[in-house]
Amino acid sequence: MDVFLRMFIWVVMLLGGSVLSLWLDWRWAHTLLVSPPFHLVTLVAGVFLLRWVLQVSRHTGRLLARQGREGNIPRMETNRLVTTGVYACMRHPMHWGLLFFPWTVALILGSPFFIAVVAPLEMLFMLALIRFVEEPEAIRKFGVAYREYQQQVPMFSLRLSCLRQLSGQAPAQGASDDSTI
Repeated sequence: MDVFLRMFIWVVMLLGGSVLSLWLDWRWAHTLLVSPPFHLVTLVAGVFLLRWVLQVSRHTGRLLARQGREGNIPRMETNRLVTTGVYACMRHPMHWGLLFFPWTVALILGSPFFIAVVAPLEMLFMLALIRFVEEPEAIRKFGVAYREYQQQVPMFSLRLSCLRQLSGQAPAQGASDDSTI
């Protein structure tokens, strides 16, 4: 899938989700929509989550740009399979961070409908895109090497040592939480 098409999908999801949610909030959750305490809580939570999402995206994107590119190829393209660092404990660490971006926007907007309904649906849509678009593209690009990588490394991981690596922190010594998705 073309990079610009992916960006267009993101813009449509976020802007469309925002407009639809605010309209539905105005009709059915007006009290929360105009509640300063609710907005203060969601804004603070949204800003903290946004900071984490940007930190994860920046770190994993830089790692992918440094290790996933060989030769003169277009920006935002890769031609090497990265399987070290955080990519050794989950196949899609950048997507793991970006997965929470719709929820971040929802919290910053303070839209109850976006927070509770639209953002989770957008997150599920993103998971479907990863599974049914990104993964097949990676298989076509890297072949058997990617198939082997799929067998060894989960799509996402909740291991504490892995989550620490997402934002560039060193893995915890002796961390033994082996939760994976």
